[in-house]
Amino acid sequence: MSETLKYFKESNYYSTKHIKYFKNYDEILFSYKDKEITFVEIGVLNGGSLSIWKKFLGDKARIIGIDLNPECKKFEKDGFEIFIGSQSDPKFWKNFFDKIGKVDVILDDGGHTNLQQILTLINCIPNIKDGGILITEDTHTSYMKQFSNPSKYSFINFSKKLIDDINYTFPNIGKFKFSLNKHIYSIEYFESITVFKIDSKRCYSNEPIVNNKDSFNHFDYRYGNYKKIDYFKKKLKFLKKNRLF
Repeated sequence: MSETLKYFKESNYYSTKHIKYFKNYDEILFSYKDKEITFVEIGVLNGGSLSIWKKFLGDKARIIGIDLNPECKKFEKDGFEIFIGSQSDPKFWKNFFDKIGKVDVILDDGGHTNLQQILTLINCIPNIKDGGILITEDTHTSYMKQFSNPSKYSFINFSKKLIDDINYTFPNIGKFKFSLNKHIYSIEYFESITVFKIDSKRCYSNEPIVNNKDSFNHFDYRYGNYKKIDYFKKKLKFLKKNRLF
């Protein structure tokens, strides 16, 4: 049995998760076990998942919960730190990080609207330590009508823009007016979960290097007998014909 699933079933407080999540969480969070980290979960509700993370990560982990409901402060009696505020309020995040400092892991299991998930990402990513991650849970809401989706403004579409961000660290491609590519070096997708991996030291420009060894100056056959522009036109016709896009 998945370790996080085991702790989910053992929790004294009510919680609900989707069955695929547990194996993924075992893998995503494994490297943080038994380390002195700060773990933040957005969306406390009935408190059931806070104990999952405490048992899985170990006693060295500092576990913080964030929720809109002041009643969630009751879980402080169980050794958790609880902050009350809105994840879509930049002022809340400024005050939070001014007090807590940078953190290692943030799990967004909050309101799941496009605005909430996107603003959480924007406000939190610069406040995660190198080697840390932000996990956005329940991203299937980007496809659900009750969350005003599908939409070009969905969280998943925003995350696709961040893929462009990462690739724009390659030299001379271009720049965005807003970008998180000084913080995010990799994005990992699971069904209903997206993981943003943070390390500013890995976000430098991807300049070419050569090893100055012997070269045979071989002809580059990647375009076959076509000129470059004709080659790409031919491939584009193939993609359209086979409806790959």
